[in-house]
Amino acid sequence: MMQRTLFVTVFLLFWSASSHEAQTKATQSAAGQPAMAHKVIIPDKIAWTHPPNFPAGFDLAVVEGDPSQEGLFTLRIKGADGTVVRPHWHPSDENITVIKGVFLLGTGDRFDKAALQALPSGAFSFMPKEMRHFGQCKGQTIVQVHGMGPFKVIYVNPADDPANKATKK
Repeated sequence: MMQRTLFVTVFLLFWSASSHEAQTKATQSAAGQPAMAHKVIIPDKIAWTHPPNFPAGFDLAVVEGDPSQEGLFTLRIKGADGTVVRPHWHPSDENITVIKGVFLLGTGDRFDKAALQALPSGAFSFMPKEMRHFGQCKGQTIVQVHGMGPFKVIYVNPADDPANKATKK
């Protein structure tokens, strides 16, 4: 009985130590750096910007990470009623959650109003990398996009890219 108690005690000590080591490693990034600290984002404190490759009527806010770099990112996109994003694709998967309003989403190489599917507040959509898609806002709309960077918007028709239009002026 004494040997059994000793064995269980030693086992629990080793298990506890290895569990603590595993937990410590889990809170570090792949580069061995400590994981990021707790973060809270309050909606009225979000800093919105307008990137050059976004259509007029859309603003963007990076919530977490850096979409231009490798790794996890989260951003929010705010669009005015009726704002359209022309057919485009991304070199990585895109996860879309509708936070506010209704986002109309369609797939294909051409903008087709009849193909738009209404995603109300709370809806989620997964768009695999390289899938051509387009959208439109119904009411003021906010969507949250998350995925693995680098994240790029590549328009099917380069003439639809607002960044190209800005450089031609």
